Amino acid sequence: MNAKIEELKKIKLLFVEDEYDLIKIISDTLTKLEANFLTAQNGKEALDLIDKNDDIDIVITDINMPIINGLEMIEKIRETNPTLPIIIMTAHTESEYRQKAKMYGVENYLLKPFDFIKFIDLIYSMKLGKNDDK
Repeated sequence: MNAKIEELKKIKLLFVEDEYDLIKIISDTLTKLEANFLTAQNGKEALDLIDKNDDIDIVITDINMPIINGLEMIEKIRETNPTLPIIIMTAHTESEYRQKAKMYGVENYLLKPFDFIKFIDLIYSMKLGKNDDK
């Protein structure tokens, strides 16, 4: 697990989540792990952060959020960055969400309640499958 945490420290994450308590728990844990991350509370904030931070390696997003939801945000990201890795973090398991996400090239899901071990394992496996020039 230590090797996986070391890999986590090498990438920049963007968490998009509107539930304050969950984003607080995630932020506190990522800070303790010395991870490099940003947070946004809706899709519009996330799109603004992506525009200002071209070094974001992975986006982790909820689906149901105010202003711009996760699927709309993913659609907009794909217009300018078709290869940015995205993970959907949601309590929704409906196939409609998965089908739409797959249309945008999103294959990775984390189900709520959030499990940090599964998250770190997923990030690690995604990182290994990516050619990283950084």
